[in-house]
Amino acid sequence: MAVAAAPTTDTAVRPMTREERKVILASSLGTVFEWYDFYLYGSLAAIIGAQFFSAFDPTTRNVFALLAFAAGFLVRPFGALVFGRIGDLVGRKYTFLITIVIMGLSTFLVGLLPSYAQIGWIAPVVLILLRMAQGLALGGEYGGAAVYVAEHAPQGRRGFYTSWIQTTATVGLLLSLIVILMLRTWMGEPGFTRGEGYPIAGWRIPFLLSVFLLAISVWIRLQMSESPAFQKMKEEGTRSKAPLSEAFGQWRNGKVVIFALLGMVAGQAVVWYTGQFYALFFIQSILKVDPFTSNVLIAWSLILGTPAFILFGWLSDKIGRKPIILGGCLVAAITFFPLFHALTNVANPKLDAALSNVKVQVVADPAACGSVFDPVGIRTFTAPCDVARVALARSAIKYESVSAPAGTAPKVTVNGKDVAIAPAIAANQTAFTAAAVEAGYPANNDPGIVKVNGFFSALGNTQALKAIGILTILVLYVTAVYGPIAAALVEFFPTRIRYTAMSLPYHIGNGWFGGFLPATSFAMVAATGDIYFGLWYPIVIAMMTFVIGLLFVPETKDRDIFSYQGATR
Repeated sequence: MAVAAAPTTDTAVRPMTREERKVILASSLGTVFEWYDFYLYGSLAAIIGAQFFSAFDPTTRNVFALLAFAAGFLVRPFGALVFGRIGDLVGRKYTFLITIVIMGLSTFLVGLLPSYAQIGWIAPVVLILLRMAQGLALGGEYGGAAVYVAEHAPQGRRGFYTSWIQTTATVGLLLSLIVILMLRTWMGEPGFTRGEGYPIAGWRIPFLLSVFLLAISVWIRLQMSESPAFQKMKEEGTRSKAPLSEAFGQWRNGKVVIFALLGMVAGQAVVWYTGQFYALFFIQSILKVDPFTSNVLIAWSLILGTPAFILFGWLSDKIGRKPIILGGCLVAAITFFPLFHALTNVANPKLDAALSNVKVQVVADPAACGSVFDPVGIRTFTAPCDVARVALARSAIKYESVSAPAGTAPKVTVNGKDVAIAPAIAANQTAFTAAAVEAGYPANNDPGIVKVNGFFSALGNTQALKAIGILTILVLYVTAVYGPIAAALVEFFPTRIRYTAMSLPYHIGNGWFGGFLPATSFAMVAATGDIYFGLWYPIVIAMMTFVIGLLFVPETKDRDIFSYQGATR
């Protein structure tokens, strides 16, 4: 039986109807599965790099694996344009039915795709194409789900209703982490990564399971009816004939897109990706916490923090979208540095002490040193000064650059002791790490680094609990900026172009500003030698959003989206 929840302008608080619950469940569950599919690749990037880019050395294959992951983010805005246009012309329901099929099949095929060792260059090429298909589908999925739920919601409760959609990205990430943790525990690392003792490598199983999630999602969405707002517009013959040109070619709507991007979504995106993805990268790659423990810590922070999406969505119906989103950006920008310093102190206290007590310098003629900024990870470094700085950054060793007289050969010193610079980055990583450990840095297996042996054992580990507490604060920032954003974006635009217009700023913000944050922030670390310097990227963007949003973005919580015809500011 089709779901058909008629909208109402009744602002009185009332229980959610059965039909409205179905709308939220159908939209949210399908979107959870899409995010699960999308994040599987990111969680397994190192293994995928070894499988599909094995022609290269380990460092380069990891770079290519991350670039393939980034391809999904790159094409998301194009998916927003393609599927947003279809959604405004044909309807919400059928558009995000198409997106879930594309996403599910692409993910399933990754699980079946032969490795580079089996079919050569065809494997990575097909992998990148599948990633791009995933990104295109995700570009159309979120806008459809958000618009569909918002157009079913009663006036005055859109923030609460759409906040359930906002949980889906975090729940999808959490689901992917839990499936991976369970398989790793059950099969062991050899079985999971290489299939030793099993008919199939364990890393493929989460991808293959997506076919069952796809079947469930399609079945649920087939039960849904069209959005009442779109149906009314269709019956009245007021649909846009050219939603792309109307949304972006007319200044009255185009300026709203720009303000929505810079004054809302960009800041939301960097706070979100810092709190979930850069935090995971930071504790694994910089603090040297093992992958299992890192995933457990992040998983617990997501479990504890996720209900706040609903809280902030509900609160935005009371006090507005703008103060919550902009307030979250401001608080995050002010506290990122102290929180990440605290995370280092808790998760790897010996490293925290070494950052102050061990002095590492790259002494070189400035003319012999170039830029080592490499956000996409494809540059080749040959100058000794540059090779040394990249090796130190990849080894998570804080350094400072010291100018030497012209013609001076570059050198690295650790507490005044010279360490020779080798031609290769990998060789330098080994030598620099050994010298740093001797001077006081922790080894990768240092017993002082936080470690848990099981999912629930983290709750009995004081050090792990402190780390979870800090990570949960970061997740709460995510919930504040992300919980109300769907309602705000839906309310910015009229029904006739809503799907198209809201999807583009969302996916440019989250796909580009947010999606490239981990790589860009690490490139900033490598370029400066300061393990915290990468935080300036989200801080500057979040503050930009706070200022622009404060000055140019209107409050929209009381706007009647069924009668709203266009920009008012």
